[in-house]
Amino acid sequence: MSISKHFIALVLVLTAFTGGALAQTAPREPVAESPQQAPAETPVKIPVETPPQSPTETPAETPSETPSATPSETAPAKPAPEQPTTEQPTTEQPDSETEKPAKPPGVPVKVAGQEVFRIRATLGDFTPERRVKSIDARIAALQNDPDYDKLVNQLKLRDSATSTDIYTGKHTLVTITDPDAEAEGYGGRQRLASDILIALRDALKNDADSRSFHALLVACCLSVVATICLALAIALINWLFPRIYQVLGRWRGTIIKPVKIQRAELLSSATITDILSGTFRGFRVLCFLSVLSIYLSVVLSFFPQTRPLAQEGVHQLLAPISSTVVPAVISYIPNLLFITFIVVITYYVITFTHFIFREIDRSTITVPGFDPEWSMPTYKIARFLIIAFSLILLFPYLPGAGSPAFQQVSIFLGVLFSLASTGALSHVIAGIFLTYTGAMRVGDRVKIADTIGDVVEKTLLATKIKTIKNEYITIPNGLVLGNHIINYTSSIDGGGLILHTSVTIGYDCDWPKIHESLIEAARATEHILEHPEPFVWQTSLGDYSVTYEINAYTNKPGSMAGIYAELHRNIQDRLHDAGIEILSPAYQAVRDGNKVTIPASRLPEDYRQPSFQVAVTEKTGV
Repeated sequence: MSISKHFIALVLVLTAFTGGALAQTAPREPVAESPQQAPAETPVKIPVETPPQSPTETPAETPSETPSATPSETAPAKPAPEQPTTEQPTTEQPDSETEKPAKPPGVPVKVAGQEVFRIRATLGDFTPERRVKSIDARIAALQNDPDYDKLVNQLKLRDSATSTDIYTGKHTLVTITDPDAEAEGYGGRQRLASDILIALRDALKNDADSRSFHALLVACCLSVVATICLALAIALINWLFPRIYQVLGRWRGTIIKPVKIQRAELLSSATITDILSGTFRGFRVLCFLSVLSIYLSVVLSFFPQTRPLAQEGVHQLLAPISSTVVPAVISYIPNLLFITFIVVITYYVITFTHFIFREIDRSTITVPGFDPEWSMPTYKIARFLIIAFSLILLFPYLPGAGSPAFQQVSIFLGVLFSLASTGALSHVIAGIFLTYTGAMRVGDRVKIADTIGDVVEKTLLATKIKTIKNEYITIPNGLVLGNHIINYTSSIDGGGLILHTSVTIGYDCDWPKIHESLIEAARATEHILEHPEPFVWQTSLGDYSVTYEINAYTNKPGSMAGIYAELHRNIQDRLHDAGIEILSPAYQAVRDGNKVTIPASRLPEDYRQPSFQVAVTEKTGV
């Protein structure tokens, strides 16, 4: 507590000490360049010297501004004799010129980082930039003069035939010419020179005061305070961030939970904690650099010798942001608002569309001629079209949409999509046809070409089938549309699906008995309907046997494999019980002396295997 009290007391003392000093040394605002401010300084007699040897004195600026004294620029000096009459600039006679916003921006002349005036005119080969560079060099030479504080109070004007100089002692600081007065909108260069002299003298006085021993002492004290603040800021950063790391470590697995999609873990809690810790470490380095840069900028601004360096450093840091990023962001705000508007409208249109088609799917909304089964596929198509239309609207407003690079990438993606979608597009169109023809639905037992199974998924590109062997087969919709489709499930709407199988019986058996046995076998099979009743057709009369086909109705097409298996078992049992042999496959046998093909368990108890019978005939001659 004692240390903090002493520190607070030290800060208060330094603040009180520097407050008065800064009040005395605070830079005053430079006089504006408007002609109306000249009368404010009229009590101060500005000495103007017009010695006859002015041509020999003006060469002080000839190394950088020689064109100011060239005869080629004496023509604009014609209005000079009328300059002392102050009424001339105030009149509105140069309306045609003053109304034109042709005032060039010019290059600022700064003293201790503060703008004093601007050079706008070009004199021959000397651009405003070159002239300002020369003026800055002369002001720097004056600032390095041992009698700087005295020479500041001796600024004077010196007139020549074509220019007016601002000088003090042996230092000629600025040369004002008639083109300068015209560029500023003044009626004569003497008035412009007077205004610049007043502003320059005030700026140089402030700069000279800031270079005094008292001002330097204040700057040193402020630098000490800034250094203490820097140390406190670094200590705060070093105290705060390790505790943040500890809190993140305690939150691992509790507050910070893994990111999952169902049972798949995308990011574990440890990974998320490491990412957050790395982010805070980077932010810690950024805080260090920010505090250090602020400290250097503040400390350098305390001293007049380094103040331009501090201002230039801030300018270098902020110039890219202020000149490029900020204008770009501001100019992009209308486009961003339009994009936001389109995105919001698209979202609500899709939401409303989903609501309508969902209610149609639930049959709460009915549309004549529109099958509820079509609702969700139609919604997917409508959603795709809405999003595509929104992207077309948004495309011109995206950042960089008009740049050549963006256009080339768009062309490349368009060509790539065109080449890659030739086959896919045909499948999409086939998927749309399959949707609206009602050929099959999800859950139907179908046969596509040689594939039999249940439809488990339908998309615009492909149809997925699950076979009775639990095999998943994906068939492109183009192939589905190109082959015949047998839908067993939809067949039950007409009274039931007919399952049929064939068996061959010899000619020695009575067909009514065979019909009866086959119908009994069908009725004994599970999932075979009683009505309509099963029936038998004799489909062919072969060389060795007759083909009988049993037809039975079922409403369980998904159980076809099991029904067929049970039906075949029952056919064997019923025919064997009736003592009927199945000649499938057909074979030729010598019946005498051969055992019948009926299993022994199905033979009657008094069955005896027949013996071979051989008949001998005697042939007598005539």
